Amino acid sequence: MNTQRLGTSEQDILFAGKLLSQGEVVAFPTETVYGLGAVATDEVAVRKVFTAKGRPSDNPLIVTVADKAMVQQFAVENDMSQKLMAAFWPGSLTIILPMRAQAFSMTVTGGLNTVAFRLPDNEVARAVIRAAKAPIVGPSANTSGKPSPTTAQHVWHDMAGKIAAIVDDGPTTVGVESTVIDVSGNVPTILRPGAITQEQLVAVLAQPVHDATTTESVASDVTPKAPGMKYRHYAPDKHVVMFDELDAVDLAQKLQDNDVVMAQDRILQAMAIKSQQAWSLGDSLESATEQLFSGLRFYDDQPKVGTIYVQKMIPVGLGKAYNNRLAKAAGNQEFSI
Repeated sequence: MNTQRLGTSEQDILFAGKLLSQGEVVAFPTETVYGLGAVATDEVAVRKVFTAKGRPSDNPLIVTVADKAMVQQFAVENDMSQKLMAAFWPGSLTIILPMRAQAFSMTVTGGLNTVAFRLPDNEVARAVIRAAKAPIVGPSANTSGKPSPTTAQHVWHDMAGKIAAIVDDGPTTVGVESTVIDVSGNVPTILRPGAITQEQLVAVLAQPVHDATTTESVASDVTPKAPGMKYRHYAPDKHVVMFDELDAVDLAQKLQDNDVVMAQDRILQAMAIKSQQAWSLGDSLESATEQLFSGLRFYDDQPKVGTIYVQKMIPVGLGKAYNNRLAKAAGNQEFSI
């Protein structure tokens, strides 16, 4: 298949929508990571997404919409979802709701009676969906299990020849996938951390919000309610190890010539390592989160790189999302003195 690279002109967006409406798969930008789009009500097209990604069939897909009205056609809303949509949409929050009878196929939901929705804070993404005239599935546009794509070039690396087109809107701004909250039951529950934090969700809902991301796992015979809960995710082929900033100087003494370090600028300066061994995560938690997947992807493509050491962040707010993705990439391996 000849994968076309599209821009963000009106003509390109309309063409991307046309391809989607014809049953093709098109990668599209969001503020979090690039997504892999197919019309959510087209069973054949959705299966193409699983094939392109190499994604397990029981891993449910997020449905991406252009406006709140699209959700009402397919799911049963409630007071909690309405409050969350009013506060955080468009934005990097995915909301799981009870699905209306046979609204989507089992391929989309993984056989569950719930479905996850997101309204992205990216006008190009919303324009593509409007051009397709239907909601689209939107898993990350990468080979399943690998670091998520934050640029169109990352998508090209994984998907060239597998999908019809890629809409290039430049680098994403958040850098990690959306927060996923399940409000299909009585207790709102975070299933994946992201830029929208537990504290923000509690403030809007005015009730406790359970965080299942640090205490619960999904058994091998159970379908996960959200992506990233059950299978290996975000991991390059290279060996990745997390480290605490308090151990940075000790780590610097033990680095091999082919090892590399991803850390904030002040940490890299304190470690005094060679510039060719360093990837800057900037000077803020936001910049670190934005750069995490890019750095992992870059070093994964360098044949001579040995181990990738990556700085952990304080596990508060966005730091929870950052550490969640890093821990999965590293298989929970940490540097110890």
